[in-house]
Amino acid sequence: MKTLKSLLPLAMAAFLLPMAAQAVGSDDDTPPEPTESTTECADGMVWDADAQSCVTATKDSLLDTDRLKAAHELAYHGRAGSALMVLAALDSPRTSQAQTLYGFSQRKLGNMAQAMVHYQAALATDPDNILARSYMGQGLIQSGDLTGALRQLREIEARGGTGTWAHAALDGALRGLPTDY
Repeated sequence: MKTLKSLLPLAMAAFLLPMAAQAVGSDDDTPPEPTESTTECADGMVWDADAQSCVTATKDSLLDTDRLKAAHELAYHGRAGSALMVLAALDSPRTSQAQTLYGFSQRKLGNMAQAMVHYQAALATDPDNILARSYMGQGLIQSGDLTGALRQLREIEARGGTGTWAHAALDGALRGLPTDY
């Protein structure tokens, strides 16, 4: 009979597996909603819920997760230059998620070649980053490369991303639906 101690790793795996699956697509579920970072803060600043005010993105109390969330929101809501300022304050700028948001921000500014460099870096670090694949595919559509965009959609599907916002956004863009992602 197995002891409780020998079952602990299995129990932890069962508990953490859904979180791991969510982590891969945690930013893929829906586009970011505007918060005070977008509506109240000047360029290069983010909303600090603890301080209840806008603070510089370099503030020591901010975590990279806070900066990444703010940068995604800013770029998505038309403030890509400010998003790049926030991304410049990251402690770990080479993560797949950071590179995805660098790419997204560059694409929103019209710098397609630079965006693709960042998307490729994101995917080199994490080939399962379906948000990077979706944003890359949407950039490929903007560049007229529908075959490349379709390839990214198929990669999203092969990596379990069907049904996510990232999949729906790229699929819609390939179908000609208006998009500003």
